[in-house]
Amino acid sequence: MLDKRSMERIIHQLWQPIDRTTDMRIFAVLDAARDRGIHLMLLDSDNDFFCLYRGERARALADVAPYLVELGREDKFTRSLIGQGWGRSWGIYLQSAAALSQLKSHFRKFVMVYDEARRPLYFRYYDPRVLRVYLPTCNEADLGAIFGPVACYFTEGEESDTMVAYFTSESKLVQSTFRLSDAGRSR
Repeated sequence: MLDKRSMERIIHQLWQPIDRTTDMRIFAVLDAARDRGIHLMLLDSDNDFFCLYRGERARALADVAPYLVELGREDKFTRSLIGQGWGRSWGIYLQSAAALSQLKSHFRKFVMVYDEARRPLYFRYYDPRVLRVYLPTCNEADLGAIFGPVACYFTEGEESDTMVAYFTSESKLVQSTFRLSDAGRSR
């Protein structure tokens, strides 16, 4: 369980606008396969969410599917999600001015990718351990595709007392790490 002070620092960073010219909203892409309780938490919440799988796959794999959910700074779900899930690779967080439905379309494009032999593969970009490795390998076109309407991605760091923010500037990836145990210190 995350301590209250670290949770407040995470919430503060998530709601700190990257782009001060636009009204940003906060979302999470969650991996229900990491913990069966994630799907139940979503169902019990008042938050708007979408499964990123479609059709029969969405129904058959509902307990282990990825979900896009809009978060509220003060809502119970957000605090439960961060308090229980931080450091356990439950998902990624992001800032965007886009509507939930627009983000759903954006993120569904990346759920399935194809290898050189055109075999379909699930791309688990919503696992913070995957996103932290993937983003630094992206070229300008890849960054444009994965960011799309997203202003900033946030993940837990390799160490559970860190938070990593990713955004682009002049078509280049910028990464900033915040230590949760010392709010004023970043590296």
